[in-house]
Amino acid sequence: MKRIGLSAGISLLFFGAGVVAQGQAPRPATKAPQSAAPAPVRTSATLAQAEALWRAQDYTNAGSAFEALLKADPNNATYKVRYADLLAERFNAADAETLYQEALKIDPSNAKAYLGLAEVYADGFDELGVQSAKAALDHDPKLYHADEILARIALEDNDLKKAADYADAALAINSGAIEAIAIHATIDLLNDKPSPWLAKIGNHGEGYADIAAALVTNRRYEDGILYYRKAIAATPDLWRAHSQLGVNLMRFGQNEEARKELELAYANHYADKPTTNTLMLMDTYKDFETFTWPDAANPNSGQPAGILRLNKKEADALRPYFEPEMKRAMATYEKKYGYKMTKPVQVEVYINHGDFEVRVMGLPGIGGILGVTFDNIVAMDGPSARDKTEGYHWASVMWHELSHVYVLSMTHERVPRWFTEGVSVHEETATTPDWGDRLSPNIVLALHQKKLLPIAEMDRGFVHPTYPEQVIVSYFEAGQIVNYIAKRWGEAKVVDMIRAFADNRETVDVIREQLKIEPEAFDKDFQADIDAQYGKTVAGFEDWTKQMRELNQAIKDDKPPSDLLQRARDLEALYPEYVEAGNAYEMAANACLKSGDKACAIAEFGKYSKIGGRDLAAMEQYSALLADAGQKKEAAAALGRMVYVFPLDAGLHEKLGNLDLETGNTTEAVREYQVLVALNTGDKAGSHYNLAKALKADGQTDKAREEAITALEAAPEYRPAQKLLLDLSGDDGKK
Repeated sequence: MKRIGLSAGISLLFFGAGVVAQGQAPRPATKAPQSAAPAPVRTSATLAQAEALWRAQDYTNAGSAFEALLKADPNNATYKVRYADLLAERFNAADAETLYQEALKIDPSNAKAYLGLAEVYADGFDELGVQSAKAALDHDPKLYHADEILARIALEDNDLKKAADYADAALAINSGAIEAIAIHATIDLLNDKPSPWLAKIGNHGEGYADIAAALVTNRRYEDGILYYRKAIAATPDLWRAHSQLGVNLMRFGQNEEARKELELAYANHYADKPTTNTLMLMDTYKDFETFTWPDAANPNSGQPAGILRLNKKEADALRPYFEPEMKRAMATYEKKYGYKMTKPVQVEVYINHGDFEVRVMGLPGIGGILGVTFDNIVAMDGPSARDKTEGYHWASVMWHELSHVYVLSMTHERVPRWFTEGVSVHEETATTPDWGDRLSPNIVLALHQKKLLPIAEMDRGFVHPTYPEQVIVSYFEAGQIVNYIAKRWGEAKVVDMIRAFADNRETVDVIREQLKIEPEAFDKDFQADIDAQYGKTVAGFEDWTKQMRELNQAIKDDKPPSDLLQRARDLEALYPEYVEAGNAYEMAANACLKSGDKACAIAEFGKYSKIGGRDLAAMEQYSALLADAGQKKEAAAALGRMVYVFPLDAGLHEKLGNLDLETGNTTEAVREYQVLVALNTGDKAGSHYNLAKALKADGQTDKAREEAITALEAAPEYRPAQKLLLDLSGDDGKK
């Protein structure tokens, strides 16, 4: 987030003209009523006039009045703060922040400027929210809303005691502080207790909306919807409640009512980014194709077991992989967790990351996020939404999110954020060891700097990070904690903890009860386990960095392959999990090839594959070496790993289909060539011919004949297809 800026060029986003979904034009279907053309505001405009226009919801003329005031008196901190307040209310946090900062340059003790910054930062889950709120109170202890902001932040961190204390501080100044009252009510609701505070909210819709927002942040989406409805019943013109009700209904697939609520908010000037972008996102739903399958255990239930939604452009190519993987994950979790879902599990796959971002907008910690779970519904980036250089492992993301579906359902959304994330990260590599993310240099640095959090404070790292990489580090730590629990106490203990959290227990209580250890002792033992696993890499990271630079220079200097190979192997031993660009495994394999030792290269590429390397060119080279060595099944297995990363790469499917056909794996060969046809490559005749060959080998003669004919329709003189069709014409076998 931008910290300091200039006031020139401020754009007031009255009607949500903010960022729209990537690749889309602003939504034309629903137009907000326009204010009258801005009346000319004389430079003699007063603050009272600007405030009156604001209260009358004439935002355009209010903004013009503030501009005139600042033009006449550019160093007036009060004008800047109040204009910033208007900007912040009208969905322009960036320019509001700029004005608050400028006001503080003029008047460093301006408590209301700090208060405005606190609200902006808190809304963005920025750690500076706490600093700014405390600064506001330092300069004016009576600004009770700063205490409310601090209470809200503590609530998001799952520190309920601190949240209650800050709420009490606000109420000590103003006994009618609605957000403070709502925070007390929320604490009771999160603890599944009746709350006397609800009666104190009365017909103040803002209070119910604050409760709803807190419940949504805690993944209690259905409860959040209930309280947004209460907010609207109490205050029918509370447009932010209409907007957020619509957003959350959309998350649950209740699109008709969601659109109605969103368009109502939009038509009444509440056109923030979630409102406008969600409406645009819903317009794209026509581009999806939906696949379902029945619930074998409950065939008369009238509802499917699973729902898969894919963009029509890619559905034929992705379905052969996504659907069976989704079924496999669901079957695995049902057995492992001993839990049967009572609602259909839905997975939505987005080809545009901007659309996916809209789906999750307003949630904490979304930077770099790949998937999200709303109760029984998963939304995730598809392969097209990510750059190919990222090595995006879609299957790992799917298994991660589907674990959330089961854990959240089993616990009725009462599980701490850190634990459900930890279980999901654990499941990525529990399924297949080379899945999941590897130990990144940023995590190595965090380990070196002792930045892991105590288990009692783990949620804080996900919601309000205090350094740029803390969310990623928190995912790593949570996953490692669950790995450690499974290793020391067994996988069954992880499931026991899931069930314990269903009773709405605190982390420290579940640790004591289930693991028979004090949290502080757990932290000490866990740190020792981390040191045992990664201590060598952490201690040698600086040396690894130095040696890596030296090896790259040695390669440029064309040093002997034997020297390069030994250096690369030393680097592998020092940092085994580094498989990103410029990794030592590929350097070692290339050194082997340079010396003509293909067996050595196969061994090095094999280590790279086993540890989780995902560079397609490297894996194709590994597969080719294996095939040349007569190890064609191993060559197919190596390439098969890449389908989980590059399912839309036509060359990959052709190579894999050829290997499957050569090794007699005809069913898999048919699938690979069917996907190749779906990808609609330039060689249409060749793709259909290959599919015809695979179908013939698989005994599907009639279908093979159809594909051979299709190949000839695309290229009538294509001799291989002509010969195949002749061969098939004498075969009447059918399947």
